[in-house]
Amino acid sequence: MDIMVILQIIVLLGAIFVGVRLGGIGIGYAGGAGVLILGLCLGMKPGNIPWDVILIIASVISAISAMQLAGGLDYLVYIAEKILYKNPKYINYLAPLVTYVLTIFAGTGHTAFSMIPVIVEVAKGQNIRPSVPLSIAVVASQIAITASPVSAAVIYMTGVLEPFGWSYPTLLAVWLLTTFLGCMVTAFIMTMFCKMDLSTSTVYQERLKEGLVKPPVGMQEIKITSSAKLSVWIFLIGVIAVVCYASAISPAIGLIKPVIVTRDAAIMSLMLTVGALITVFCKVKLGDIASTSVFKSGMVACICVLGVAWLGDTFVSGHTAQIKAFASETISQYPALLAVVFFLAAMLLYSQAATAKAITPTVVAALGITAAHPDNAYMLVACFAAVSALFVLPTYPTLLGAVQMDDTGTTRIGKWVFNHSFFIPGVLAIFFSVAFGFVVCGFM
Repeated sequence: MDIMVILQIIVLLGAIFVGVRLGGIGIGYAGGAGVLILGLCLGMKPGNIPWDVILIIASVISAISAMQLAGGLDYLVYIAEKILYKNPKYINYLAPLVTYVLTIFAGTGHTAFSMIPVIVEVAKGQNIRPSVPLSIAVVASQIAITASPVSAAVIYMTGVLEPFGWSYPTLLAVWLLTTFLGCMVTAFIMTMFCKMDLSTSTVYQERLKEGLVKPPVGMQEIKITSSAKLSVWIFLIGVIAVVCYASAISPAIGLIKPVIVTRDAAIMSLMLTVGALITVFCKVKLGDIASTSVFKSGMVACICVLGVAWLGDTFVSGHTAQIKAFASETISQYPALLAVVFFLAAMLLYSQAATAKAITPTVVAALGITAAHPDNAYMLVACFAAVSALFVLPTYPTLLGAVQMDDTGTTRIGKWVFNHSFFIPGVLAIFFSVAFGFVVCGFM
Protein backbone atom coordinates (compact mmCIF):
# COMPACT_ATOMS: atom_id res chain seq x y z
CA MET A 1 0.00 0.00 0.00
CA ASP A 2 1.63 3.24 -1.17
CA ILE A 3 1.38 6.66 0.43
CA MET A 4 -1.29 7.86 -2.03
CA VAL A 5 -3.67 5.05 -1.09
CA ILE A 6 -3.08 5.75 2.60
CA LEU A 7 -3.91 9.43 2.06
CA GLN A 8 -7.07 8.50 0.15
CA ILE A 9 -8.20 6.26 3.01
CA ILE A 10 -7.47 9.03 5.52
CA VAL A 11 -9.61 11.46 3.50
CA LEU A 12 -12.43 8.89 3.20
CA LEU A 13 -12.51 8.07 6.90
CA GLY A 14 -11.82 11.67 7.89
CA ALA A 15 -14.77 12.99 5.90
CA ILE A 16 -17.05 10.33 7.39
CA PHE A 17 -15.78 11.12 10.89
CA VAL A 18 -16.41 14.84 10.45
CA GLY A 19 -19.85 14.10 9.01
CA VAL A 20 -20.75 11.88 11.94
CA ARG A 21 -19.61 14.55 14.39
CA LEU A 22 -21.70 17.17 12.58
CA GLY A 23 -24.70 14.84 12.44
CA GLY A 24 -27.81 15.05 10.28
CA ILE A 25 -27.33 16.75 6.93
CA GLY A 26 -23.70 17.39 7.88
CA ILE A 27 -22.90 13.84 6.77
CA GLY A 28 -23.85 14.82 3.23
CA TYR A 29 -21.89 18.06 3.44
CA ALA A 30 -18.75 16.27 4.61
CA GLY A 31 -19.15 13.64 1.90
CA GLY A 32 -19.17 16.32 -0.79
CA ALA A 33 -16.08 17.91 0.72
CA GLY A 34 -14.37 14.51 0.70
CA VAL A 35 -15.10 14.08 -3.02
CA LEU A 36 -13.59 17.51 -3.67
CA ILE A 37 -10.38 16.68 -1.79
CA LEU A 38 -10.04 13.22 -3.40
CA GLY A 39 -10.51 14.77 -6.84
CA LEU A 40 -8.48 17.97 -6.65
CA CYS A 41 -5.73 16.92 -4.25
CA LEU A 42 -5.35 13.16 -4.71
CA GLY A 43 -6.23 12.71 -8.36
CA MET A 44 -9.26 10.44 -8.01
CA LYS A 45 -12.02 10.70 -10.59
CA PRO A 46 -15.36 11.55 -8.93
CA GLY A 47 -17.63 8.51 -8.83
CA ASN A 48 -21.22 8.17 -9.95
CA ILE A 49 -23.95 10.05 -8.11
CA PRO A 50 -26.77 7.62 -7.13
CA TRP A 51 -29.52 9.66 -8.75
CA ASP A 52 -31.93 6.73 -8.94
CA VAL A 53 -31.66 6.12 -5.19
CA ILE A 54 -32.04 9.82 -4.36
CA LEU A 55 -35.06 10.28 -6.63
CA ILE A 56 -36.82 7.18 -5.31
CA ILE A 57 -36.34 8.41 -1.73
CA ALA A 58 -37.59 11.87 -2.69
CA SER A 59 -40.71 10.57 -4.46
CA VAL A 60 -41.66 8.18 -1.66
CA ILE A 61 -41.08 10.86 0.97
CA SER A 62 -43.22 13.33 -0.95
CA ALA A 63 -46.14 10.87 -0.91
CA ILE A 64 -45.70 10.06 2.79
CA SER A 65 -45.53 13.79 3.59
CA ALA A 66 -48.90 14.31 1.91
CA MET A 67 -50.29 11.38 3.89
CA GLN A 68 -48.87 12.86 7.12
CA LEU A 69 -50.47 16.23 6.40
CA ALA A 70 -53.80 14.50 5.78
CA GLY A 71 -53.51 12.82 9.18
CA GLY A 72 -52.75 9.36 7.81
CA LEU A 73 -49.53 8.92 9.74
CA ASP A 74 -51.28 9.84 12.97
CA TYR A 75 -53.91 7.22 12.15
CA LEU A 76 -51.25 4.53 11.66
CA VAL A 77 -49.56 5.52 14.92
CA TYR A 78 -52.92 5.42 16.69
CA ILE A 79 -53.48 1.84 15.51
CA ALA A 80 -49.97 0.89 16.64
CA GLU A 81 -50.55 2.51 20.02
CA LYS A 82 -53.72 0.48 20.54
CA ILE A 83 -51.81 -2.72 19.82
CA LEU A 84 -49.07 -1.85 22.33
CA TYR A 85 -51.35 -0.64 25.12
CA LYS A 86 -53.66 -3.66 24.81
CA ASN A 87 -50.73 -6.10 25.11
CA PRO A 88 -48.15 -4.32 27.32
CA LYS A 89 -46.57 -7.52 28.64
CA TYR A 90 -45.38 -8.39 25.14
CA ILE A 91 -43.78 -5.00 24.49
CA ASN A 92 -40.39 -6.56 23.60
CA TYR A 93 -41.99 -8.38 20.67
CA LEU A 94 -44.72 -5.94 19.67
CA ALA A 95 -42.46 -2.84 19.62
CA PRO A 96 -40.15 -4.22 16.90
CA LEU A 97 -43.14 -5.73 15.10
CA VAL A 98 -44.85 -2.34 14.90
CA THR A 99 -41.76 -0.42 13.73
CA TYR A 100 -40.95 -3.22 11.28
CA VAL A 101 -44.43 -3.10 9.70
CA LEU A 102 -44.47 0.71 9.55
CA THR A 103 -41.12 0.71 7.74
CA ILE A 104 -42.24 -2.03 5.34
CA PHE A 105 -45.31 0.04 4.53
CA ALA A 106 -43.64 3.45 4.26
CA GLY A 107 -40.17 2.54 2.97
CA THR A 108 -38.43 4.70 5.57
CA GLY A 109 -37.26 3.92 9.09
CA HIS A 110 -38.04 7.46 10.24
CA THR A 111 -41.62 6.34 10.97
CA ALA A 112 -40.15 4.81 14.15
CA PHE A 113 -39.83 8.33 15.61
CA SER A 114 -43.56 8.47 16.27
CA MET A 115 -43.51 5.16 18.16
CA ILE A 116 -40.57 5.86 20.49
CA PRO A 117 -42.53 7.85 23.11
CA VAL A 118 -45.27 5.19 23.11
CA ILE A 119 -42.76 2.38 23.65
CA VAL A 120 -41.22 4.29 26.57
CA GLU A 121 -44.64 4.88 28.15
CA VAL A 122 -45.77 1.26 27.85
CA ALA A 123 -42.44 -0.09 29.14
CA LYS A 124 -42.50 2.19 32.19
CA GLY A 125 -46.04 1.10 32.95
CA GLN A 126 -44.88 -2.53 33.05
CA ASN A 127 -41.70 -1.79 35.07
CA ILE A 128 -39.63 -2.82 32.03
CA ARG A 129 -36.45 -0.99 31.13
CA PRO A 130 -37.35 0.94 27.96
CA SER A 131 -33.86 0.31 26.59
CA VAL A 132 -34.78 -3.30 25.77
CA PRO A 133 -37.86 -2.79 23.54
CA LEU A 134 -36.49 0.51 22.20
CA SER A 135 -33.19 -0.97 21.04
CA ILE A 136 -34.89 -3.86 19.23
CA ALA A 137 -37.55 -1.58 17.72
CA VAL A 138 -35.03 0.90 16.30
CA VAL A 139 -32.93 -1.91 14.82
CA ALA A 140 -36.05 -3.54 13.34
CA SER A 141 -36.98 -0.26 11.64
CA GLN A 142 -33.56 -0.22 9.94
CA ILE A 143 -33.49 -3.86 8.87
CA ALA A 144 -37.04 -3.66 7.50
CA ILE A 145 -35.72 -1.33 4.79
CA THR A 146 -34.18 -4.41 3.13
CA ALA A 147 -37.65 -5.98 2.81
CA SER A 148 -39.81 -2.95 1.97
CA PRO A 149 -41.23 -3.03 -1.57
CA VAL A 150 -40.96 0.77 -1.84
CA SER A 151 -37.44 1.25 -0.45
CA ALA A 152 -34.67 2.40 -2.76
CA ALA A 153 -32.40 -0.40 -1.51
CA VAL A 154 -34.85 -3.16 -2.44
CA ILE A 155 -35.67 -1.61 -5.81
CA TYR A 156 -31.96 -1.45 -6.65
CA MET A 157 -31.11 -4.98 -5.50
CA THR A 158 -34.05 -6.58 -7.27
CA GLY A 159 -32.94 -4.86 -10.47
CA VAL A 160 -29.46 -6.36 -10.03
CA LEU A 161 -30.61 -9.87 -9.14
CA GLU A 162 -33.47 -10.42 -11.58
CA PRO A 163 -31.19 -11.08 -14.58
CA PHE A 164 -29.65 -13.88 -12.49
CA GLY A 165 -32.95 -15.75 -12.13
CA TRP A 166 -34.29 -14.22 -8.89
CA SER A 167 -37.77 -12.82 -9.48
CA TYR A 168 -39.06 -9.76 -7.64
CA PRO A 169 -41.80 -11.67 -5.72
CA THR A 170 -39.29 -14.36 -4.68
CA LEU A 171 -36.80 -11.81 -3.40
CA LEU A 172 -39.47 -9.95 -1.45
CA ALA A 173 -40.66 -13.22 0.10
CA VAL A 174 -37.12 -14.24 1.10
CA TRP A 175 -36.21 -10.88 2.61
CA LEU A 176 -39.55 -10.48 4.42
CA LEU A 177 -39.27 -13.94 5.97
CA THR A 178 -35.60 -13.80 6.95
CA THR A 179 -35.52 -10.25 8.33
CA PHE A 180 -38.73 -10.72 10.29
CA LEU A 181 -37.46 -13.96 11.82
CA GLY A 182 -34.11 -12.29 12.56
CA CYS A 183 -35.80 -9.47 14.46
CA MET A 184 -38.12 -11.79 16.41
CA VAL A 185 -35.33 -14.19 17.42
CA THR A 186 -33.33 -11.18 18.58
CA ALA A 187 -36.33 -9.99 20.61
CA PHE A 188 -36.55 -13.42 22.24
CA ILE A 189 -32.84 -13.47 23.15
CA MET A 190 -32.90 -9.93 24.52
CA THR A 191 -35.97 -10.75 26.60
CA MET A 192 -34.35 -13.87 28.01
CA PHE A 193 -30.92 -12.45 28.85
CA CYS A 194 -31.33 -8.71 29.49
CA LYS A 195 -32.07 -7.12 32.84
CA MET A 196 -35.72 -6.20 32.52
CA ASP A 197 -36.64 -4.83 35.97
CA LEU A 198 -36.73 -1.04 35.66
CA SER A 199 -36.83 -0.50 39.43
CA THR A 200 -33.36 -2.03 39.85
CA SER A 201 -31.73 0.50 37.51
CA THR A 202 -29.58 2.91 39.53
CA VAL A 203 -29.72 5.49 36.74
CA TYR A 204 -33.50 5.34 36.75
CA GLN A 205 -33.68 5.67 40.55
CA GLU A 206 -31.39 8.71 40.47
CA ARG A 207 -33.45 10.39 37.75
CA LEU A 208 -36.64 9.51 39.62
CA LYS A 209 -35.38 11.27 42.77
CA GLU A 210 -34.43 14.32 40.72
CA GLY A 211 -37.92 14.45 39.22
CA LEU A 212 -36.68 13.87 35.67
CA VAL A 213 -38.96 10.90 34.98
CA LYS A 214 -42.56 11.52 33.98
CA PRO A 215 -45.17 9.02 35.20
CA PRO A 216 -46.95 6.95 32.50
CA VAL A 217 -50.07 8.77 31.28
CA GLY A 218 -51.62 5.96 29.25
CA MET A 219 -53.07 6.07 25.78
CA GLN A 220 -54.42 9.39 24.59
CA GLU A 221 -57.55 9.34 22.44
CA ILE A 222 -57.33 11.42 19.27
CA LYS A 223 -59.91 12.27 16.63
CA ILE A 224 -59.29 10.41 13.39
CA THR A 225 -60.82 12.12 10.36
CA SER A 226 -62.16 10.42 7.26
CA SER A 227 -59.42 12.15 5.25
CA ALA A 228 -56.77 10.51 7.43
CA LYS A 229 -58.18 7.06 6.77
CA LEU A 230 -58.61 7.77 3.07
CA SER A 231 -54.99 8.92 2.74
CA VAL A 232 -53.77 5.65 4.27
CA TRP A 233 -55.89 3.62 1.84
CA ILE A 234 -54.60 5.63 -1.13
CA PHE A 235 -51.01 5.11 -0.04
CA LEU A 236 -51.62 1.39 0.60
CA ILE A 237 -53.12 0.99 -2.88
CA GLY A 238 -50.04 2.74 -4.26
CA VAL A 239 -47.71 0.31 -2.47
CA ILE A 240 -49.74 -2.65 -3.76
CA ALA A 241 -49.57 -1.19 -7.27
CA VAL A 242 -45.76 -0.96 -6.99
CA VAL A 243 -45.53 -4.62 -5.93
CA CYS A 244 -47.93 -5.78 -8.66
CA TYR A 245 -46.22 -3.85 -11.44
CA ALA A 246 -42.71 -4.80 -10.32
CA SER A 247 -43.81 -8.44 -10.23
CA ALA A 248 -45.51 -8.21 -13.62
CA ILE A 249 -42.38 -6.92 -15.36
CA SER A 250 -40.12 -9.43 -13.61
CA PRO A 251 -38.49 -11.68 -16.23
CA ALA A 252 -39.58 -14.75 -14.27
CA ILE A 253 -43.24 -13.74 -14.62
CA GLY A 254 -43.18 -11.61 -17.76
CA LEU A 255 -46.80 -10.46 -17.82
CA ILE A 256 -45.80 -7.13 -19.35
CA LYS A 257 -43.66 -7.24 -22.48
CA PRO A 258 -41.92 -5.20 -23.71
CA VAL A 259 -41.14 -3.25 -20.54
CA ILE A 260 -41.44 0.41 -21.45
CA VAL A 261 -41.68 1.85 -17.93
CA THR A 262 -38.81 0.54 -15.81
CA ARG A 263 -39.22 -0.37 -12.15
CA ASP A 264 -37.44 2.80 -10.97
CA ALA A 265 -39.63 4.99 -13.16
CA ALA A 266 -42.74 3.11 -12.05
CA ILE A 267 -42.17 3.53 -8.32
CA MET A 268 -41.33 7.23 -8.72
CA SER A 269 -44.34 7.97 -10.92
CA LEU A 270 -46.69 5.89 -8.75
CA MET A 271 -45.57 7.59 -5.56
CA LEU A 272 -45.94 11.04 -7.12
CA THR A 273 -49.39 9.99 -8.32
CA VAL A 274 -50.26 8.86 -4.79
CA GLY A 275 -49.22 12.28 -3.52
CA ALA A 276 -51.42 13.96 -6.11
CA LEU A 277 -54.44 11.78 -5.25
CA ILE A 278 -54.05 12.42 -1.51
CA THR A 279 -53.76 16.15 -2.21
CA VAL A 280 -56.95 16.20 -4.30
CA PHE A 281 -59.20 13.83 -2.38
CA CYS A 282 -58.03 14.67 1.15
CA LYS A 283 -57.85 18.42 0.50
CA VAL A 284 -54.22 18.77 1.56
CA LYS A 285 -52.64 22.23 1.48
CA LEU A 286 -49.64 21.88 -0.81
CA GLY A 287 -47.84 24.81 0.78
CA ASP A 288 -47.63 22.94 4.09
CA ILE A 289 -46.08 19.72 2.76
CA ALA A 290 -42.53 21.02 2.91
CA SER A 291 -42.98 21.85 6.60
CA THR A 292 -43.89 18.30 7.68
CA SER A 293 -41.39 16.35 9.77
CA VAL A 294 -41.34 13.48 7.26
CA PHE A 295 -40.49 15.80 4.35
CA LYS A 296 -37.70 17.48 6.32
CA SER A 297 -36.12 14.20 7.42
CA GLY A 298 -36.52 12.75 3.92
CA MET A 299 -34.77 15.66 2.26
CA VAL A 300 -31.98 15.42 4.82
CA ALA A 301 -31.67 11.74 3.90
CA CYS A 302 -31.39 12.66 0.20
CA ILE A 303 -28.50 15.05 0.85
CA CYS A 304 -26.80 12.50 3.11
CA VAL A 305 -27.05 9.84 0.41
CA LEU A 306 -25.82 12.29 -2.22
CA GLY A 307 -22.71 13.23 -0.26
CA VAL A 308 -21.66 10.00 1.44
CA ALA A 309 -22.64 7.63 -1.39
CA TRP A 310 -20.81 9.81 -3.91
CA LEU A 311 -17.77 9.78 -1.64
CA GLY A 312 -17.97 6.00 -1.23
CA ASP A 313 -18.37 5.39 -4.95
CA THR A 314 -15.45 7.69 -5.71
CA PHE A 315 -13.17 5.65 -3.46
CA VAL A 316 -14.51 2.22 -4.48
CA SER A 317 -14.39 2.93 -8.22
CA GLY A 318 -10.80 4.11 -7.84
CA HIS A 319 -9.79 0.78 -6.29
CA THR A 320 -12.02 -1.62 -8.18
CA ALA A 321 -9.16 -3.92 -9.16
CA GLN A 322 -7.98 -4.43 -5.58
CA ILE A 323 -11.53 -4.95 -4.30
CA LYS A 324 -12.27 -7.47 -7.05
CA ALA A 325 -9.12 -9.39 -6.21
CA PHE A 326 -10.04 -9.50 -2.53
CA ALA A 327 -13.61 -10.52 -3.27
CA SER A 328 -12.72 -13.26 -5.73
CA GLU A 329 -10.14 -14.77 -3.39
CA THR A 330 -12.03 -14.64 -0.12
CA ILE A 331 -15.80 -14.26 -0.58
CA SER A 332 -16.00 -17.14 -3.06
CA GLN A 333 -14.41 -19.41 -0.42
CA TYR A 334 -16.25 -17.91 2.57
CA PRO A 335 -19.61 -16.53 1.34
CA ALA A 336 -20.56 -15.18 4.76
CA LEU A 337 -17.70 -12.65 4.50
CA LEU A 338 -19.85 -10.72 2.04
CA ALA A 339 -22.12 -9.92 4.97
CA VAL A 340 -19.10 -8.55 6.84
CA VAL A 341 -18.21 -6.37 3.84
CA PHE A 342 -21.78 -5.06 3.62
CA PHE A 343 -21.84 -4.51 7.38
CA LEU A 344 -18.62 -2.47 7.48
CA ALA A 345 -19.57 -0.46 4.39
CA ALA A 346 -23.03 0.37 5.76
CA MET A 347 -21.46 1.49 9.02
CA LEU A 348 -19.53 4.11 7.06
CA LEU A 349 -21.85 4.93 4.14
CA TYR A 350 -24.86 5.42 6.44
CA SER A 351 -27.46 4.21 3.94
CA GLN A 352 -28.77 0.78 2.91
CA ALA A 353 -29.27 1.83 -0.70
CA ALA A 354 -25.94 3.64 -0.96
CA THR A 355 -24.10 0.64 0.48
CA ALA A 356 -25.78 -1.80 -1.89
CA LYS A 357 -25.03 0.40 -4.88
CA ALA A 358 -21.40 0.99 -3.91
CA ILE A 359 -20.46 -2.63 -3.18
CA THR A 360 -22.73 -4.88 -5.27
CA PRO A 361 -21.43 -4.18 -8.81
CA THR A 362 -17.85 -4.89 -7.74
CA VAL A 363 -18.86 -8.13 -6.00
CA VAL A 364 -20.87 -9.26 -9.04
CA ALA A 365 -17.88 -8.68 -11.31
CA ALA A 366 -15.39 -10.23 -8.88
CA LEU A 367 -17.39 -13.44 -8.43
CA GLY A 368 -18.10 -13.75 -12.13
CA ILE A 369 -21.88 -13.68 -11.65
CA THR A 370 -23.62 -13.52 -15.03
CA ALA A 371 -26.93 -14.59 -16.50
CA ALA A 372 -25.14 -17.65 -17.87
CA HIS A 373 -23.41 -18.39 -14.53
CA PRO A 374 -25.72 -17.09 -11.78
CA ASP A 375 -24.79 -19.65 -9.10
CA ASN A 376 -23.08 -17.24 -6.69
CA ALA A 377 -25.94 -14.72 -6.82
CA TYR A 378 -27.46 -16.41 -3.77
CA MET A 379 -24.71 -14.78 -1.67
CA LEU A 380 -26.10 -11.32 -2.44
CA VAL A 381 -29.63 -12.46 -1.61
CA ALA A 382 -28.63 -14.02 1.71
CA CYS A 383 -26.33 -11.20 2.84
CA PHE A 384 -28.48 -8.25 1.80
CA ALA A 385 -29.78 -7.58 5.32
CA ALA A 386 -26.22 -6.74 6.41
CA VAL A 387 -26.45 -3.36 4.64
CA SER A 388 -28.57 -2.28 7.64
CA ALA A 389 -25.64 -1.69 10.00
CA LEU A 390 -26.50 2.00 10.41
CA PHE A 391 -26.73 1.52 14.16
CA VAL A 392 -23.03 0.83 14.75
CA LEU A 393 -22.07 4.48 15.12
CA PRO A 394 -24.56 5.97 17.59
CA THR A 395 -25.44 8.95 15.43
CA TYR A 396 -28.42 7.79 13.36
CA PRO A 397 -31.49 10.04 13.94
CA THR A 398 -33.86 7.34 15.25
CA LEU A 399 -31.14 6.01 17.55
CA LEU A 400 -30.45 9.45 18.99
CA GLY A 401 -34.19 10.06 19.27
CA ALA A 402 -34.60 6.92 21.35
CA VAL A 403 -31.81 7.99 23.70
CA GLN A 404 -33.26 11.48 24.12
CA MET A 405 -36.89 10.38 24.58
CA ASP A 406 -36.18 7.69 27.17
CA ASP A 407 -36.46 9.79 30.33
CA THR A 408 -35.57 6.77 32.52
CA GLY A 409 -31.96 7.00 31.30
CA THR A 410 -31.70 3.27 30.55
CA THR A 411 -31.20 3.81 26.80
CA ARG A 412 -27.67 5.14 26.71
CA ILE A 413 -24.54 5.76 24.66
CA GLY A 414 -21.42 4.56 26.50
CA LYS A 415 -18.07 6.29 26.86
CA TRP A 416 -16.44 4.05 24.25
CA VAL A 417 -18.85 5.02 21.42
CA PHE A 418 -19.67 1.43 20.43
CA ASN A 419 -20.94 0.31 23.83
CA HIS A 420 -24.45 1.64 23.37
CA SER A 421 -27.87 0.04 23.80
CA PHE A 422 -28.36 -0.75 20.11
CA PHE A 423 -25.11 -2.51 19.23
CA ILE A 424 -25.80 -6.03 20.55
CA PRO A 425 -29.42 -6.31 19.31
CA GLY A 426 -28.35 -4.84 15.96
CA VAL A 427 -25.53 -7.33 15.45
CA LEU A 428 -27.78 -10.20 16.55
CA ALA A 429 -30.63 -9.19 14.23
CA ILE A 430 -28.32 -8.92 11.21
CA PHE A 431 -26.55 -12.18 12.10
CA PHE A 432 -29.81 -14.12 12.31
CA SER A 433 -31.27 -12.44 9.21
CA VAL A 434 -28.21 -13.40 7.17
CA ALA A 435 -28.11 -16.91 8.67
CA PHE A 436 -31.78 -17.45 7.81
CA GLY A 437 -31.01 -16.04 4.38
CA PHE A 438 -28.42 -18.72 3.69
CA VAL A 439 -30.79 -21.41 5.00
CA VAL A 440 -33.70 -20.25 2.81
CA CYS A 441 -31.50 -19.80 -0.28
CA GLY A 442 -30.14 -23.31 0.30
CA PHE A 443 -33.64 -24.71 -0.27
CA MET A 444 -34.20 -22.71 -3.46
